[in-house]
Amino acid sequence: MDMLLMETEERMEKAFDSLLKRFSKTRTGRANASALDSISIDYYGENTPIKQLCNISIPEPRLIVVQPWDKTALDLIEKAILASNIGVTPQNDGNVIRLPFQPLTEEIRREIVKDVKKMAEDSKIEIRNIRRSANEAGKKMQKDGEISEDDLKGLLSDIQDLTDNWIKKITESTVAKEAEIMEV
Repeated sequence: MDMLLMETEERMEKAFDSLLKRFSKTRTGRANASALDSISIDYYGENTPIKQLCNISIPEPRLIVVQPWDKTALDLIEKAILASNIGVTPQNDGNVIRLPFQPLTEEIRREIVKDVKKMAEDSKIEIRNIRRSANEAGKKMQKDGEISEDDLKGLLSDIQDLTDNWIKKITESTVAKEAEIMEV
């Protein structure tokens, strides 16, 4: 019974962490180095993430500076950023690549907020699906005689408490992300 609760909480936590990871990649009006997380280049025959090839800094709220340790990789990095479609045009000066993030219009901000709400709703559905499978596992345990009916009621209550807790965390994170996006 305790194992089922631990397993359920672990699965819910992974669903929440996945949402936070998607939130971190969502474009806001500010420069965020995580926008480059999914970009990699073919560097001497190896598919290498950009973060392993250069220093990435954010000197201003709307600017990312990418400074490769190997200057010969500069053009490859620039092409990879262009191909990644992150909504920023790289500016290559021969030493560094600057990624200026334009301020978002009100309309674009509202579209991004819609996407964030959709991601949050998908995560809530995932949490509820985890709850349903845990409830079914608990009912099977009771049917197989592993736990009593009273234990099952307590277990179902604990699973619901977990669900409510994670749904609340998703809602709080969504509200915070919306505020960050709408901030001018």
